[in-house]
Amino acid sequence: MDRRLFTSESVTEGHPDKMCDAISDAILDAIYEQDPYARVACETMATTGLIAVAGEITTEGYVDIQGVVRKTIKEIGYDHKDMGFDGATCGVISSIHEQSPDIAMGVDIALEDKNKENEDKELGAGDQGMMFGYACDETPELMPMPISLAHKLARRLSYIRKNGIVDYLRPDGKTQVTIEYDEMGKPFRVDTIVISAQHKPEVTQEEIRRDLKTYVIDEVIDMNLIDERTKIFINPTGKFVLGGPAGDTGLTGRKIIVDTYGGYSRHGGGAFSGKDPTKVDRSGAYMARYIAKNIVAADLAKKCEVQLAYAIGVANPVSVIVDTFGTGLISEKRIVELIKKTFELTPSGIIKSLGLRRPIYRQLASYGHFGRTDIELPWEKTDKIDELRRQAMVI
Repeated sequence: MDRRLFTSESVTEGHPDKMCDAISDAILDAIYEQDPYARVACETMATTGLIAVAGEITTEGYVDIQGVVRKTIKEIGYDHKDMGFDGATCGVISSIHEQSPDIAMGVDIALEDKNKENEDKELGAGDQGMMFGYACDETPELMPMPISLAHKLARRLSYIRKNGIVDYLRPDGKTQVTIEYDEMGKPFRVDTIVISAQHKPEVTQEEIRRDLKTYVIDEVIDMNLIDERTKIFINPTGKFVLGGPAGDTGLTGRKIIVDTYGGYSRHGGGAFSGKDPTKVDRSGAYMARYIAKNIVAADLAKKCEVQLAYAIGVANPVSVIVDTFGTGLISEKRIVELIKKTFELTPSGIIKSLGLRRPIYRQLASYGHFGRTDIELPWEKTDKIDELRRQAMVI
């Protein structure tokens, strides 16, 4: 291999798309606090002065959607008109109806169990589609380095704003990291860092660049990765006062690459936020990450990508595929056999084994769904290492 560059980006919780993800997941959590068997597919749009919530929700509980929306916006930091958006005064409209009965009958009982007389019946997948999970040994959390560092920069940017370390910042922001890989495919230096941070109008660009270098970059990036050729761009347009929904329309599910692996791995196309775990777009992607991470943690491969694919209303995946990019200690066929022996792959099995019928989703709306070190997530556990190694020796 020749040396190469790879870039990934992240965004802060005040980015308009991420604000919409947070609202959709906050509504899901509020419903799950009352009804863990609810069906939720909640979409949000944000624009100047307005939030629109739409989707399909079937539940026995009641949620004050307008109240959840306003609370979430204010928690993010849009709590005054000077921010360009105010959770207390913005308009909120909702258009919610129940899940389609045509979909519901396929989810309630899987195709494989339609003729069973007992009550122990599997859920069918809530939609067709394919999901990818990925892990590699580039970082301690077994994530690609570009997206890992981009998320840490974005999270730090929000931290210094919320804790008053830098008092002129506003909620919107983006980060981007370019990593250079050596001839063996190992990351060895940071080539470029880009940070764009919303700010009050009176602050100077010199002050912003000095403070973000000191309080964000220097706190996050290992200085051994930076050299004299590393390029750093902080607010390269020279001004970022107008941000959030006042500057750009936001939509749930428009940052799926930020949510996953920063483009380093393939993506099935399905978004996560606002969806209950019967939707395999979400739960299947979590299981695929869980599988891939345990395979790498068990030293069966240095890189592992897992694809799961489902048909709507059918419990068992229609395919399970693994790619170790030539780094596997055993064949990919054998790894697939290990996966089928070790992991629950039906929607019911995924939900049960990962404990997904809980209000855990609002915390995932920003800074990625994978590789998180700031919160504890069931699909980030490496509790299948011993079983995988044992099975690998007998297959």
